[in-house]
Amino acid sequence: MSKSKFIASIVLILGLGGFSLYLNRDRFKQQTIQISHRINPSRARGGSMPITFVLNGYHRLKSVRVVDAAAYATNKYALPVWRLVTESNSAPVSTFDYGNRIRGMHPETKGLQPEPLRAGVTYCLLLETARGQKAEHNFVMAASGQ
Repeated sequence: MSKSKFIASIVLILGLGGFSLYLNRDRFKQQTIQISHRINPSRARGGSMPITFVLNGYHRLKSVRVVDAAAYATNKYALPVWRLVTESNSAPVSTFDYGNRIRGMHPETKGLQPEPLRAGVTYCLLLETARGQKAEHNFVMAASGQ
């Protein structure tokens, strides 16, 4: 094989490798967290409706915060109605309920209980994972009679 054919084959191999990486670039991206919620009227007690958040896979959460969306729109440091944090490792979760404990996490302020969610108010759930991914999800609490 001549030197020019060898160089041409190397260029061709590198070109095909680069093209393959270009076509598969989405496989190397970190997936975004998708959040949905469901309100469970069948489990309502004391006038409050339990709300469950569902993630698009299992994630180790570092911070969970629920804030009033209107207050958050004007102040990124709005006081949360519920906040959980972890210093080490939380268990990977794909679902969790508002106000309930998540294994490996605790309230930011010891002994602080989550505030009840008010009907008709838009809230924002803010998550941060152990990998540094962040996600937001707005939801409106339904009235207990709906």
